[in-house]
Amino acid sequence: MNTILTDSVISEVGRKYLQLQMTPDLGPIRLGKLLDHFKTPDAILAASQSELQRIEGIGQQVSRSIFRAREYAGAVETEVERAVEVGARILCIADSDYPASLKHITDPPTCIYVKGDLQPQDAVAVAIVGTRRCSHYGKEQATRFGELLANAGFTVVSGLARGIDGCAHRGALRAGGRTIAVLGNGLATHYPPEHAELSGSIATSGALVTELAVDVGPEAKNFPGRNRIITGLSLGVLVIEAGRRSGALITARLASEYNREVFALPGNIDRGDLTAGSNALIRDGGAKLVTSLDDILDELADVGEVMRRGTQPGENSEPNTSTNRPKDGSPNAPRISVSDRLNRLTDPQRAVFKAAAKGATDLDAVCEMSKLDAGTVGSAVTALELAGLVKRLSGNRLEIRRPS
Repeated sequence: MNTILTDSVISEVGRKYLQLQMTPDLGPIRLGKLLDHFKTPDAILAASQSELQRIEGIGQQVSRSIFRAREYAGAVETEVERAVEVGARILCIADSDYPASLKHITDPPTCIYVKGDLQPQDAVAVAIVGTRRCSHYGKEQATRFGELLANAGFTVVSGLARGIDGCAHRGALRAGGRTIAVLGNGLATHYPPEHAELSGSIATSGALVTELAVDVGPEAKNFPGRNRIITGLSLGVLVIEAGRRSGALITARLASEYNREVFALPGNIDRGDLTAGSNALIRDGGAKLVTSLDDILDELADVGEVMRRGTQPGENSEPNTSTNRPKDGSPNAPRISVSDRLNRLTDPQRAVFKAAAKGATDLDAVCEMSKLDAGTVGSAVTALELAGLVKRLSGNRLEIRRPS
């Protein structure tokens, strides 16, 4: 395989991270602890078993697996070649174009495979999830909200499953928007098989994403891990029809743990097999009741208000005159000067903007200088970007747009 070709698929440091991801028994949480101590994947791979076992959670079996991982270099190159064959890139957590929102969850995937294209605007995303065996009403609503969110400028994230997921993706595509499908299998497999054509459309207008090796098939054990990636990529999760044992409820629980918003559409009480779980989320206060796009925009606060006004990233953006109009019904939102936007910032947004203006343009440095957690910083950056006050660059860096 051409070295230049494979280098465009994975970075050199990515190969080291992939080597660790392929190590049995070494999940993202354990790897995080190892990186906190050893700092680099090279140092982890060079450590002795006794050094490895000093780290909390790294026992004899795991240390032995890590010690043997240095023998996997050939397997890594084989996997990279398979990625080339299916048209995918492999991004590791140290790469500049690895999604920032995903990086800051408690258990981020070490590497992700991406077929299609991830863009900075995908930081403004909402997930739509629900049952596979859904009602006709559920399909209609999943398609409707996929289309509404895409029209409002959100990227729609879902899991490409039958039922609600597939309809949400189709709604976003019908609106001409972006959508990301997170898979519970490798990219060599089309699952479900009837979504093969849909997969191709998503890869053209967004991306297929998975943490699983290219040739891994769909198995039930893979889907909880997929659900955490769906949540990690999103500002909030909308549940449409979920029974008491639906996997969508796992996604909703993870959203709460990751400090994301949780929304749910009320369902037919006579179809408890389809709606008992989502209705219980609303009843028990685990989700905000949603009947319209405005309900979502209201909960997303500043990001939602910018989306409602139709303001797009960039100081010179023109207002959006599509169906998503201001609440007063006027076709165009009034232009707001950059100075006025600065005056309207919330305290976290102001702290983030000041930190970036002082030179802390790397998101990690912004967190440190502003004394805010990564989730708060991420939300503030999204609102600032949408308001035209900052521009998100590659490598999780920010460019300030100063007031005139």
